[in-house]
Amino acid sequence: MAVLALVFLAIAVRRIGRLRLRIWQAMSAGALAVLLSGDISPGEAVRAIDLDVMLFLFGMFVVGEALVESGYLYSVAYHALAGTRTADGLVLAVLFGAGFASALLMNDTLAIVGTPLMLRLAREHRLDPRLLLLTLAFAVTTGSVMSPIGNPQNLLIAHGSGIANPFVTFLAHLFVPTVLSLLATYGVLRLSFRKSFHGSRLVHERAAPGDPALARLARLSLGLIVLMVLAKVTLVWAGAPWELRLSWIALAGALPVLVASPRRIRLLKRIDWPTLLFFAAMFVLTACVWQTGFLQQSIERLALDLTQPGSILGVGVLLSQLVSNVPLVALYLPLLQHAGVSEAGFLTLAAGSTLAGNLLILGAASNVIIVESADRRGTDLSFLQFARVGLPLTALHVAIYWLFLGS
Repeated sequence: MAVLALVFLAIAVRRIGRLRLRIWQAMSAGALAVLLSGDISPGEAVRAIDLDVMLFLFGMFVVGEALVESGYLYSVAYHALAGTRTADGLVLAVLFGAGFASALLMNDTLAIVGTPLMLRLAREHRLDPRLLLLTLAFAVTTGSVMSPIGNPQNLLIAHGSGIANPFVTFLAHLFVPTVLSLLATYGVLRLSFRKSFHGSRLVHERAAPGDPALARLARLSLGLIVLMVLAKVTLVWAGAPWELRLSWIALAGALPVLVASPRRIRLLKRIDWPTLLFFAAMFVLTACVWQTGFLQQSIERLALDLTQPGSILGVGVLLSQLVSNVPLVALYLPLLQHAGVSEAGFLTLAAGSTLAGNLLILGAASNVIIVESADRRGTDLSFLQFARVGLPLTALHVAIYWLFLGS
């Protein structure tokens, strides 16, 4: 717990004297500390690393880098956003476009391909890059709540809870509060970045792919990912016994670029290796923290009824900051099943563990991807800048979802 507290402090401060720390360095130091102290064995550390997540991120990083390097991403964005003429319109377009897309393509995917686009749009339209980075972060987190494949923890709940017809059930209960939460996000961003919403008319620069050959491969990769995601949706909808893993989808999408592009080595060098290292280290540190039993004992001492909507939302939001939302859901789900909670209880767990991503940077993998990718491109979004907007926003979101799920 001391190591975890120091990691949080290092990520919040990000500077020790003249030394500037990146998030992956702080988390890697934490994982190394618990390994050297013997709090977790090397074998346990290796087993704690989720290979499926690591392969998914690797594949999506390859596709994302190809989309950026070829210029195809900017070309698509120009056609999608050419109709927006004001800063308000652009923020709303990103909020609802990325939010709804994350419900289908998963929030981490949108974080990977969306970050360089947000930075380009900020430069092009003289907007504070932090405004668009936060818009993207909150959009992909909030939008992913309403779909069983919007994020890994929702997928775990859809599979493990026995919810009938998960796509229909998630949408029926979570679509309206998600739309209201996206609108609330716009309001909070508008208040937090008043000076950035200038009245100048936006003029979009026409963008064409700079490398047509790589653009064709990137388009093929993106098409494969969309088709395989739709196939996954169909399999889940039909209740088929076969599982189409997210790592398979991402690796299949990366295959055309890795096999056919002469620029594959350059692309592999440019993908976000530090973020992959962050996730490996995070799995090790959070597994070690959970093994101590400290958090579980603390919850027991509070004497909370962990099956009540308010408790589920609170525990989901707060504990996901410490042990990550996927392992939290994996441990919380059996408790709710044993207690015989209704579908609303499982959906509340999905909402709470996902909305955790809007509170602090470490609350969601997609946040880390966005912050690290922006940092690599010369734009800093600090822990405190995120929290300044995320704290009131999360409180508002929790209230909205509790109104719909708490009764």
